[in-house]
Amino acid sequence: MDRGSFSSSKGDSADFEQELTLSDKLKIFKSSQFDPEAYLTTRCQAMSENEIRHLCIYLVDLKKASAEEMRKSVYANYSAFIRTSREISDLEGQLVTLRNLLSTQANVIHVLTDGARVESLSDGPESSAKVDTVNFEDREPTKIEKWLAQFIETLEVLLAERRVDEALAALDEGENIAEEARDQRSLTPSTLLSLQTSIMEQRQKLADQLAEATCQPSISGVELRSAVQALKQLGDGPRAHTLLLKSHQQKLQSNMQSLRPSGTSHGIAYTTTLSQLVFCTIAQAASDSLAIFDDEPAFASELVTWAVNQTEAFALLIKKHILASPAASGALRSVTECVQISLGHCCLLEARGLALTPILLKTFRPYIDQALNANLKRIELSTAAIAAADDWLLTYPPVGTRSLSTASLGSMISLQPKLSSSAHRFSTMVQELCEDVGSLEIMQLSEQALGGVLQSFNSYVNMMINALPGSMETENLEGSGSRIVKMAESEIQQIALLANALLLADDILPRAAARLSSSQQWNRADEPQRRTWDKQNRPPEQRELKRRLQRLVDQLRDSFCRQHALELIFAEDGGVRLGADMYLSLDGGRDEPEWFPSPIYQELFVKLTRIASIASDIFVGRERFATILLMRLTETVILWLSDDQSFWEDIEEGQRPLGPLGLQQFYLDMEFVILFSSQGRYLSRNLHQVIKNIIGRAIEAVAASKIDPYSVLPEDEWFADVAQIAIKMLTGKANFGNVEHDASPTASVSARSASSVHSHGSN
Repeated sequence: MDRGSFSSSKGDSADFEQELTLSDKLKIFKSSQFDPEAYLTTRCQAMSENEIRHLCIYLVDLKKASAEEMRKSVYANYSAFIRTSREISDLEGQLVTLRNLLSTQANVIHVLTDGARVESLSDGPESSAKVDTVNFEDREPTKIEKWLAQFIETLEVLLAERRVDEALAALDEGENIAEEARDQRSLTPSTLLSLQTSIMEQRQKLADQLAEATCQPSISGVELRSAVQALKQLGDGPRAHTLLLKSHQQKLQSNMQSLRPSGTSHGIAYTTTLSQLVFCTIAQAASDSLAIFDDEPAFASELVTWAVNQTEAFALLIKKHILASPAASGALRSVTECVQISLGHCCLLEARGLALTPILLKTFRPYIDQALNANLKRIELSTAAIAAADDWLLTYPPVGTRSLSTASLGSMISLQPKLSSSAHRFSTMVQELCEDVGSLEIMQLSEQALGGVLQSFNSYVNMMINALPGSMETENLEGSGSRIVKMAESEIQQIALLANALLLADDILPRAAARLSSSQQWNRADEPQRRTWDKQNRPPEQRELKRRLQRLVDQLRDSFCRQHALELIFAEDGGVRLGADMYLSLDGGRDEPEWFPSPIYQELFVKLTRIASIASDIFVGRERFATILLMRLTETVILWLSDDQSFWEDIEEGQRPLGPLGLQQFYLDMEFVILFSSQGRYLSRNLHQVIKNIIGRAIEAVAASKIDPYSVLPEDEWFADVAQIAIKMLTGKANFGNVEHDASPTASVSARSASSVHSHGSN
């Protein structure tokens, strides 16, 4: 990454978004010579505020990716690490046992050696026997021998009364005396051996008592820790730690027996109780282990292994009793709540150094995916069921849905637009899905959920396309499905389809998708600021989502325009209303026609005016969409005329040439379209250019028949006047008070036409 890469925002974007592996991105930071201060100074010296912000966002994302990569790497090798640690722990325990055996063996050898040496110093076997007999029969026990007898008796009493602390103190005292006697040779070898043997036997007996106590179900936490601590002091640490964990596991199993899952309706309560019980037990075991054994690696490894086993057992219980059925039926909220509760309790252990979350994620992920897919399928089926009886009338959403239960009516109306019943259902279910998935950010389901939402919206748009009259046959032949859907007969209902698609794609779905990431959550009270932020800082995936949603809306809009254009162009009996005969036949008559736009263009104007009126009431605040709709509908009709080969073959190569009157009528029709689309502010540059090309092609067809087209055409003002009068008449705004009573508007136009044609010819 050189300094030049930060010279502009474009350069930054290209540098940050290039496809590099995480290792390549981190290579610069791995160098032993990496200097953070110099790095920032070099990069940020010539950067603007936006570029610095972009760099910060990039570095934060890189930090998250690095942490995730490290977590995955640790988890990938965790099993091997635990297995190795367990083997090391077992080996250390065996070494301790071997050391004790060697120590005992050394003591025995030492005693035997001392006994042999003493015997060799005696006068002989007879003398030795005599001395021993005399000592045994005549000598009174020494003070140390009396203490030994009393010591053994005291130990037995302490052990019988389970006075552990005093027994430990007595054993320590006995070992100190034995060690001192061995060094000073104050005891005979047999007495010393007897003392050491007694200490070992009593030590083992005490250890067995402590081990038995730890296995009692009624043992309290304080008693358990005391017993384990005493067992550790006896030199059997590995056994003590194993018994500690075993005791906690027995208590856990005993407490779990009283829990019974009572159906999916109580799954959350069962999950909460069980997860709290399991992870609190693990936390207590970790605390006890740390308090007694500190953080010795062997014991820490055994603790981690035990905690992993308990977590796996817990996950299997939740999977079996809670997640399996809701996941199959698509009850995503039930599944996500149970998983979130489990993860919440599990994450609390991370402060103790136990990262058990990956175990739960590995077990729960297939069921989350299954529930998500089933939920998406349920959205499609539920929406299709309502669409089969939808009257396609726009209303506010019913009060009582999850997203509106706490909102006031005023805020509900401002935030929730009018939709049809099926669109309301689709919107509610998608918002619930995104809310549920967004609560599990750790599962990284955003991309999968977005893809599913897009697919569901695509299915809903196809249903609305099928709801357009005349679309069922064409769309189903293209393989979009054959779902039963109620027809949108009126234009108000058909425009309501467009409103459904537009409002879902433009506002509701992007807002719902923003909940998939906690960084994109917003507060409804800050709606104006949120919209400004969205426009300037919307992440790339949000922009891509908007583009894909808009393409689906365009498909519905184009189907709407195609249907209405076909209604104008073709008659009910299948005949073509927009044909060449309507112009070619004008020059065969004796009388000059009354100049007025052709009926099909009159109907086009009336239809566009009616649609514009309906759209102005429905698309409040989205007038641009209404304008584009009118523009596309007009373009659809004109482009059909421009591309109709049979029409132009009749005009240019037919038996009857296009005459002056036909050309004049054609010119008038095109100027009429330009005028009303211009006044309605939906005359696009493309439409204007296509009309000019069509007019030019008609003029060339007349010129090819040896007629000067410009000598038979009135002035442009005449066409504008006739088109303007036609618009006023069709809208009911015409005023002919200055014309004679028996003269019709059309007659006035015809008289003016004759005068214009005459003046044009004289020129």
